[in-house]
Amino acid sequence: MTMTMTMPDRSSRWLLIGSLALNLFFIGTIVSLAARHYVMPAQPAATERPRTASARIERLATPLPAADAEKLRAAFRARETAAESARDALNKAYERAQGALRAQPFDPAVVRTALADVRTARPAYDQIMQEILLTGASAMSAEGRNKLADWPPSRPATTTR
Repeated sequence: MTMTMTMPDRSSRWLLIGSLALNLFFIGTIVSLAARHYVMPAQPAATERPRTASARIERLATPLPAADAEKLRAAFRARETAAESARDALNKAYERAQGALRAQPFDPAVVRTALADVRTARPAYDQIMQEILLTGASAMSAEGRNKLADWPPSRPATTTR
């Protein structure tokens, strides 16, 4: 009685290992995508700026000389409650408009009302911020007012096709 042992085909072994590796790769990818989508909280984009009156004043004050920046901040602190309240009202009006645009079924009358709320809230916020700006600029040096006049900072030109 002769026993012959046959060697398994090497190509089928590599095929099995390759298939296993590919399956593990796809499973890992699916698990990581699911974890990112369902488990991790959504984070705001890095370019998204805070939508507060305080943040806007800080963006305006940053390029100013230190003494002038402090004068602008002091003018803001004197009207901070009114400015933040007006900004909150504007943010809420924008949120209502966004919600109305996303609503199913779509109702143009609701969108129209929401956009009217935005038009009403925007001038109230602008007026308070302009009064703060005027009060701060009135106390600033000529250099500070010149830097303030350069707002917003120039942006690099983009080409369009």
